Amino acid sequence: MNRLSPPHEFVNTDPEAIEIALTSLYEEVTGDTVLPSSPVRLFISWVTDALAQILAMINHAANQNIPSQAVGENLDALGELYFGKKRPQATPASVTIQFTISEAQTSAVLIPKGTRIAVSNDDIVFATEADAYVPIGATALTVHAVCQTAGEAGNGYLPGQVNELVDPFPYFLSCTNVTTSDGGGDAATDDEYYALMVASQDAYSTAGAIGSYKYWAKSVSTNIADVVVTSPTAGEVKLYVLMNDGTIASSEVKTAVLAACNADEVRPLTDHVEVLDPTLASYNINLTYYLSRTATQSAAEIQAAVGLAVERYKAWQSSRLGRDINPSTLIGMLMEVDGVKRVNLTAPVFTVLSDGSDNTTPALASAGTETVTNGGYEDE
Repeated sequence: MNRLSPPHEFVNTDPEAIEIALTSLYEEVTGDTVLPSSPVRLFISWVTDALAQILAMINHAANQNIPSQAVGENLDALGELYFGKKRPQATPASVTIQFTISEAQTSAVLIPKGTRIAVSNDDIVFATEADAYVPIGATALTVHAVCQTAGEAGNGYLPGQVNELVDPFPYFLSCTNVTTSDGGGDAATDDEYYALMVASQDAYSTAGAIGSYKYWAKSVSTNIADVVVTSPTAGEVKLYVLMNDGTIASSEVKTAVLAACNADEVRPLTDHVEVLDPTLASYNINLTYYLSRTATQSAAEIQAAVGLAVERYKAWQSSRLGRDINPSTLIGMLMEVDGVKRVNLTAPVFTVLSDGSDNTTPALASAGTETVTNGGYEDE
């Protein structure tokens, strides 16, 4: 069942049908004819309005018992009752921190669990997840740290930006992140939660099936848009992960996906799981659009709308792994712009991309150069 489907109608809420039924019932009981100007007719109209609202609330309440229509806490209750699946809550970003001490020691130097590292001029703080020791004779160690603010707020800090130690320890000299922080996700929306509930039907067994691996991978973060699973040889499982913004998963997200799909209680004993990057298929955009003289918008407004259409196309093109490069879709989006008469498109050209269904590495369309030219006005 699709959440875009209209709500089910358990009772008729059409005011006209309700008013006709009430009028007929009144006339049958009293033996009087209800004229349009009768005060009784006004009273029936008032009752009709009240009944229509009550019946609408009945329909809404009944729809809240259907997972594809339920929202908020009602959807939460159905998810736990029928699917045994709680709504994914916000998850924190993670990052790899390198700690450096002033000089090598004759005994291991403890970096305690919970050691906090902050971002300069920001309120974002990361903390180590476990005790770690700088080995004897060494001066540096990399440690995994998790953002103390759940959600997407901790994503995107580049190497070198997480560098202020909050909790000093002996012999400390410096610290900095060596990876870009990533993996943080907000709590699942109703649509995301419902999609995960449906996908959970593939997870009753271990992650041996394609759907099972996809489910466990997507459970890592609500920011994951697409997962492709291939098995080029027996026992080899390769996962390819795409994010909502059309980018390939970062090392932090890939590490989290591998941990989820490679867990002993998830992965079949004979599987060897890897999380890899898809191949990039670059394409350029080169087009000229022509304006209709009867356009109601100005040339500047049309130009702005054309730019938005091109950006929408690029987002669509990279929103799924293995999506063929399709210039017809770009032309269609441009022709939806009010005032565009025709489009002369020389790039991209239609290109078939691997979606991994034949156990090859899936491809991701990647936008290259962009040349959009206004060809001026034309008569119809």
